[in-house]
Order: sequence, then C-alpha cells, then structure tokens
Amino acid sequence: MNNCIKIINLSKKYEKNKAIKVLKDLSFNFVSGKSYSIMGPSGSGKSTLLNMLSLIDSPTTGSIEINNKKININNNVENDIIRASKIGIIYQDKNLLSDFTALENVYLPNLLISKEKEKSKELAKKLIKEVGMINRLNHFPNELSGGENQRIAIARALINNPEIILADEPTGNLDSNNAKLIFKILFNLKNKNRIIIFATHNRYFANMADCKITMNNGNIKVTNGSI
Repeated sequence: MNNCIKIINLSKKYEKNKAIKVLKDLSFNFVSGKSYSIMGPSGSGKSTLLNMLSLIDSPTTGSIEINNKKININNNVENDIIRASKIGIIYQDKNLLSDFTALENVYLPNLLISKEKEKSKELAKKLIKEVGMINRLNHFPNELSGGENQRIAIARALINNPEIILADEPTGNLDSNNAKLIFKILFNLKNKNRIIIFATHNRYFANMADCKITMNNGNIKVTNGSI
C-alpha cells in the first residue's frame, strides 16, 4: 500500500484577546509519488498546516494519520521518532546550526538514529555531492551563500531517507536563479514512495506540482487533486 498522510477535520485555534481559527476543519489525503504545492496569502494557514504535518504543532481538533496509523498528539517521544525517521523538513531560513560545518549539519540527524558516526558521515558526503556542494564540506553556514546553505539544508532533510518532505517557502530568500536550482533539486527527489509538500508564493513553482492547494482564511481549494 502506498504511503499516505490523512488529515481529518483538522482545525487549529489560537486564544488571545479573542479566538482565532487558523485552520477550519480540513480533510485531505496526501499520497506517495505525488508533489503538492500550497499557495495563499500571508496568514492563510500554510505554515500552520505544515507544522501540523511535521508533528511540530498539534491540532485543536481533528486528527492526522500517517500510513493509516493515527498520530497520538500527546506522545512527544513517539512523534519525535516519527519525525526523525519519516519526515524531512526544509525551512525558508536554512535553519542550519551555525557552529557546525556543512558536513556536520547533514550527518548529525542520521547519527542520532544510527549511532554509527563513520557511516553517517559517508552518507552525508554522498548527499552533499548530489546537491553539488562536495567542495563545501568543511565550510560553516556563515561562509556559504543563501543558495548554498539551502542546498545543504536539502541534503540534511534527506539524510534519513524520509517518506515525507515538507518545505516551507524554501526559496523565499533566494534570487530567481538559485530558486530555480532549489526547485529542480526538490522535484528530482520525487519517487513512488515519497510525498513532497511545499508552500510557496511563486505561482510558477506551484504549477509544477501534481496537485495545487490554495489556502485562504483557513480553508483549502484543490486543483488537480481530490479532497
């Protein structure tokens, strides 16, 4: 059976001076082998939805299933394991550890799982080579350009061979040439066992996805896909 993510009546509400409902009873199936783009104005709920899917944040109501297993939002230990082993996350700001080299940033997530440093390092080198950064292994993030840092961030996201790749505005801080390169790498990661979901403000990149999702006021509208 294909890998999948199901969100069922998912909602997120923040309580401040008054209740603000960011996500409104969303239901959708994401299936492996497909790429999904999420567009919408700032505040429409794109990042909130990605945080739910990455198990970083929990819904107010509703549920998430990964491979037909319901996620227990209160089990932080289990969810950390799922995130580490199944989910690769790419942020708008590369979010690399500033005191670690490119190589260290990439292999550390695998080392936490495998406990085998040399194997983790060799796997990291292979991935760094695949994103065209093998000559930057020992450089620190502040010694790399924005596009170079983002390529390292992609390698890091891939280190545990995730079934799910989530990218939140991965080219938001890059010029057009670097943005095209990052999305070329991202789409080359598609395979029949992997789900790719990315948020973007760029319609050109959004249209490259198999399924386009538009968010507005906490609701979703789907193109080239089904709810």
